[in-house]
Amino acid sequence: MKTYSKKTEIVSKSSKIITYKDLIIWQKAMDLVVSIYKLTNKFPKSEMYGLTSQMRRCAVSIPSNIAEGRRRSSKKDFHKFLVIAYGSGAELETQIEITKRLPFNMNLDYTEVDGLLREVMKILNTMTAHLKANSLRN
Repeated sequence: MKTYSKKTEIVSKSSKIITYKDLIIWQKAMDLVVSIYKLTNKFPKSEMYGLTSQMRRCAVSIPSNIAEGRRRSSKKDFHKFLVIAYGSGAELETQIEITKRLPFNMNLDYTEVDGLLREVMKILNTMTAHLKANSLRN
């Protein structure tokens, strides 16, 4: 797994950021959404309005908040939306753990979802810490 010690690695593959779509965190969060949809498609129909819906909404919330925060005019606002995205990630992480304990689990493979979520949370944590540290200096 990639390390995220350099700011440019966290933010973009190239040094030029034009839109939120250039952010690696947004791209990884979008991959997570697709992975969650694939996983929840295997859940029983009885969970359609329960965990399936809730997990999908949480997953979608992560890149949505990253995008909204990036479009805001200040770093303070961006930080706030990254914190919200991080909260949605923690919520999703909990829901994944719940599904692993339920009988319908049927030996589903959580490897991809777990890896992507761990990576997204790590990057969000690094970015929020970086933005917070910068705001304290300014």
